[in-house]
Amino acid sequence: MTRRRWIGLGAAALAAIVLLAGGAVAVGYALRDRYEIRTADLFGSPSPSPSATPSPTPPPGADITGPLNLLIVGVDTREDDPTWEPHADAVTILHVPRGLKSGYMFSLPRDLVVDIPAFPKAGYRGGRTKLTHAMSNGARRGDARPSAEQGFQLLAQTVSRYTGIRRFDAGAVLTFTGFRELVDALGGVDIYVDQRTPSQHLRPDGSGRSAGSGPAGYGGPQMVYEVGMRHLNGWQALDFSRQRYLPGGDYTRQRHHQQLIRAVLAKALSLDIARNPIEVDRVLRALGETLIFDGRGRPAVDFAYALSGLRPETLTLVTLPGSGVGRGSGYRGEQLNAEGRGFISELVAGRADAYLQAHPALVVRK
Repeated sequence: MTRRRWIGLGAAALAAIVLLAGGAVAVGYALRDRYEIRTADLFGSPSPSPSATPSPTPPPGADITGPLNLLIVGVDTREDDPTWEPHADAVTILHVPRGLKSGYMFSLPRDLVVDIPAFPKAGYRGGRTKLTHAMSNGARRGDARPSAEQGFQLLAQTVSRYTGIRRFDAGAVLTFTGFRELVDALGGVDIYVDQRTPSQHLRPDGSGRSAGSGPAGYGGPQMVYEVGMRHLNGWQALDFSRQRYLPGGDYTRQRHHQQLIRAVLAKALSLDIARNPIEVDRVLRALGETLIFDGRGRPAVDFAYALSGLRPETLTLVTLPGSGVGRGSGYRGEQLNAEGRGFISELVAGRADAYLQAHPALVVRK
């Protein structure tokens, strides 16, 4: 597996650091031009024209009160292959209730079997297949290079239909790696390793393992992340989060993704990035050209300020259990069980707290 396959592992964390910690924009409008986040139409609808700025100028995002739904997607792209169709490796939803002081974050399995609607823009007729394929099917543009931004549009429609979330207030897509550099720029992160996690891909020194007969096709010495609180640098954080040949498979990997998101947020907040121009400069330079953002006419700075009250302890990470559909050569993908589907339904209905109190096993505790 190449480094480009690591994109999905860091996508939600990269988007979260920009949307929640505020990044450079929280220091002030003076830095906004220097660290402009790329924008695109990720939802297939024109953005409203900005309204006239009242005087005196209110803080950015002061009128954003919630509730908010954000769709954050990590995309597998291969920049050296112009015909490669992007796949969604990580699909994460952040729901923030009114007041914007707490939030719920959960991921949908990339192999979740869903109904993907027709998408005439890409010549796609619709079908029932894995969620990750919504991105690739929607990205097609005839003889032109496939577009991750256009693929996001079909993915967003698919996720909306599956979850019942009618509208996403903002979206972010990551098309370059960048995550390793982000964690290193933060000075590493502290994360609790909740189960022994051998690396299928890397040696203890971070170099790649050679081909072999292991579960992922590798052999030789391997990095192992033992249970306990660990300080991980960039390559270690990526490597730990990408492992899926573990008890629980991809659902364990999703849990580790979410734990890493919280660790990144905690480290960013401990550095007081929102008020420290030096830290801002270091972190935002590490991000580089990694994010594409669509706030439906609102810049990322507005959401960064509006969500600045969120803290790791107020962000509830939720795991949605499921199981495979088919086995062996007949494997078709994944499906959420009744408990996982029930959480999504209750979240949409505004009853997430009560549901999680009745189903505490869904909450990622560390």
